[in-house]
Amino acid sequence: MYLKQFEVNVFNVFCYLLGCQETREALVIDPAGAIDFIVDDAENNDFRILKIVNTHGHVDHIMGNAEMKKKTNAQIIIHEDDAEGLINMHPMKLQMFNAQPSPPPDVTVRDGDTIAFGKQELRVIHTPGHSPGGICLSINGYLFTGDTLFVEGVGRTDLPGASWPQLLQSINEKIFSLPDDTVILPGHNYGSRPTSTVGDEKRNNPFVQGNI
Repeated sequence: MYLKQFEVNVFNVFCYLLGCQETREALVIDPAGAIDFIVDDAENNDFRILKIVNTHGHVDHIMGNAEMKKKTNAQIIIHEDDAEGLINMHPMKLQMFNAQPSPPPDVTVRDGDTIAFGKQELRVIHTPGHSPGGICLSINGYLFTGDTLFVEGVGRTDLPGASWPQLLQSINEKIFSLPDDTVILPGHNYGSRPTSTVGDEKRNNPFVQGNI
């Protein structure tokens, strides 16, 4: 599997390009900016981007959806609980972030669904708390955590639809139940390094210490 992490836009969002080495089919997780650069990387490595997966519907993570879809005609995929917010985002919020509105999702997913790209597939893990439809995506010992869990940090819970008890439950029951060597690939570059592991976050994340 091809996997590349990009840090994009002024909000330090991590976007990911994943590709199946056999079929050359690819998908992008949270295309929040630098769309030309990501598309060029895919084309230079002979991949075709067929899907756009949003870990949640907040503007800083979806602000490149429209441009990415225009360039690739990829399907937009998001959890059903964040689908309405994706297409009904307040114009003032878009203006504040200098963002284009996203096209509507082509596919909505639920906990336990899979998202295929070639012979590879992501498993959807519903992890509400930062947003109602927040998801993590699991594949081959990697976990893309969006804004649920960062490196030694967690997503905000002071936003509409957010809940600290729900976020903590998602982390403890969904993420920390995975093997300790599972690689954490977060939604922002907010930590001391760009990746972590489940075991490291159990031991070192100050936001969950005493709550495990």
